[in-house]
Amino acid sequence: MDTPDTTTPASATEPRTSYLEEKAFKSRTLLIFGTVTDVMAADVTRRLIALDADSAEPIDVLVSSPGGHVESGDAIHDMLRFIAAPVNMIGTGWVGSAATHLYLAVPRERRYCLPNTRFLIHQPSGGAGGPASDIAIQAREIVKARERIARTIARETGKSLEEVLVDIERDRWMSAEEAIDYGLVSRIIQRKTELRGA
Repeated sequence: MDTPDTTTPASATEPRTSYLEEKAFKSRTLLIFGTVTDVMAADVTRRLIALDADSAEPIDVLVSSPGGHVESGDAIHDMLRFIAAPVNMIGTGWVGSAATHLYLAVPRERRYCLPNTRFLIHQPSGGAGGPASDIAIQAREIVKARERIARTIARETGKSLEEVLVDIERDRWMSAEEAIDYGLVSRIIQRKTELRGA
């Protein structure tokens, strides 16, 4: 006896996806959800460029991500600073590691979060392998990335570099309120209407 096929044909989901994409574009909203990868960075960059070309009105970016690839986070961070349109960054769920780095790309007064958002800052990690000389090179690059990330956190929070380097030595989790105290977030919001005038 054949098992019935319960999967939805791709053609049936395409109109819904197109509709949602169009609505998101018209509302100038971009989602950064999931692990930060090179594929995600390319997609986010393409959308930011399109939204920037469309209008000078603010873009709302919602972030819920555990982080991921450091350089992919760098690419998104730099693109957020590169475009002309202002960006409202809104944390939701959790914003960790490389996602915190891209979250910090916008001025503090444009960094918001929803009430239950959690934040994580820590130093980058890597699985170095291969010959000893290659392991030494990878270790040096991780140290450089750690310094660069710490400088960004210090610059965007007002903390000293020395304090940030201590704070990222181990995982440092923060609630929304703690993230405000630390300087990561300007304000906790509950509704989109609270972004008006931003």
